[in-house]
Amino acid sequence: MATTDKDVETAKTITVEERIDELRKRRKAALTPGGRDAAKKQHERGKLTARERVELLMDRGSFVETDPLAVHRAHDFGMDRKRPPGDGVVTGYGTVDGRKVFVASQDFAVFGGSMGEVHAQKVCKVMDLAISTGAPFVQINDSGGARIQEGAASLAGYGFIFERNVRASGVIPQISVIMGPCAGGAVYSPAITDFTFMVKETSHMFITGPDVIKTVTGEEVTFEELGGAMTHATKSGVASLIGEDDEDVLNRVRYLLSFLPSNNLEDPPAYATTDDPERMDDGLTHVVPDRAKEPYDMHEVIRRVVDDGEFLEIFPLWAMTIVTGFARLDGHTIGIVANQPKVNAGTLDIDASEKASRFVRFCDSFNIPILTFVDVPGFLPGTQQEFGGIIRHGAKLLYAFAEATVPRMTVITKKAYGGAYLVMNSKHLRADVSFAWPTAEIAVMGAEGAVNVVFRREIEKATDPEARRQELIEEYRSKFSIPYAAAERGFIDDVIEPAETRPRLIRALRMLSTKRETIPARKHGNIPL
Repeated sequence: MATTDKDVETAKTITVEERIDELRKRRKAALTPGGRDAAKKQHERGKLTARERVELLMDRGSFVETDPLAVHRAHDFGMDRKRPPGDGVVTGYGTVDGRKVFVASQDFAVFGGSMGEVHAQKVCKVMDLAISTGAPFVQINDSGGARIQEGAASLAGYGFIFERNVRASGVIPQISVIMGPCAGGAVYSPAITDFTFMVKETSHMFITGPDVIKTVTGEEVTFEELGGAMTHATKSGVASLIGEDDEDVLNRVRYLLSFLPSNNLEDPPAYATTDDPERMDDGLTHVVPDRAKEPYDMHEVIRRVVDDGEFLEIFPLWAMTIVTGFARLDGHTIGIVANQPKVNAGTLDIDASEKASRFVRFCDSFNIPILTFVDVPGFLPGTQQEFGGIIRHGAKLLYAFAEATVPRMTVITKKAYGGAYLVMNSKHLRADVSFAWPTAEIAVMGAEGAVNVVFRREIEKATDPEARRQELIEEYRSKFSIPYAAAERGFIDDVIEPAETRPRLIRALRMLSTKRETIPARKHGNIPL
């Protein structure tokens, strides 16, 4: 239809000031898309709003929002009558401790935070920017799931996000923060990311909810029992870390980011430390007990060695026979993997193998040196472990260490027996530096087990079998289990006093700072998943 003079005249009456006023109204609506009542309801649930969470995560005043005026394009089921700006997700970028970070925060106040086509497009846009600019991506999940009114377009949105999660893996750090419901297909995006945080009592993750489970299997289970933070932190191994409330969790995310590089082409951030690199710690001398079967806490060893005793443990409540986490040596980030003799004597089981191997691969992806403390009697025996595939799962840890090209250091504090010794970043898997304390025992198996196998007949024929058995055990320990036997063969680089562990590791780390390793060309290896 042709434009008339009257139409032109009408257009001329809309001033620049009026256009700016319209823009301000739209921006104001975008700030509270669900209205004040929606924010109040969110607070009553013990949760912050999507925008409040972003502001807490980012440095004050640094957040720049993207697509605040985007609205959905659906017209069915009455959707055309409600088109809130932002479409249920706040996206953008800012800084955390002065370093660039991208974020997508779902808004439960708008359509229950459900995933629609435009919602997904907004998330994908900031993910693409994060990948191309080499910056971490944080996704804050608080959503009822796929937007039913948008049908297949909603499901497609999840697929587009999953694909980007995979493409970004090992390129930029990806962190998921579950701050409400996250169910069905939505859980697979956090599952792909590097770390998942959850809030006690207010966040839930599951594939199928309690009602469906009751209908299908007859089991009765609550939301908290099925997919609460404690469940995923202690049983499933889905939650890397948990917090008391939204603010606590977001502070933990900021703290984690302080250890990580922005991308796989950068080194982790380094900070000046007042902790003397030559500091000796005589307390380490008394950490390992004299009695062979008496447990001790490996956390104490870690705290006494690292800068200022500062250690961020990852998965502290799951697979507790092994300890993983981040610390600093000489101001530089390191990843720590350590057996925990306080729990099941530090044996490696299925969950511990998975926990450690995934952590090792993350460190290797992002140029974080790995320090391993070894006190391992072996793999956990039993039919449950064998039927569950301990061979396959244990091989993951072996593969992860052998594949890693970052600087790798090992300290053997006590037991280092059999295949478990080999798997724990041994010199035979090309660890760069390997130390042992005088208390270390490196052998095919413990002295008692070895004597029972090798000298069974001799013990049976002895006048006093038990006395002879104990005599042979001591003889075996003195000849074969002592660390000097391994040092003579070059299987460890040196036997050191426990007190000098910190300065020796720092010198090794400085030496390894220019490590470059070339690997054969290949698309990728085939880790035994």
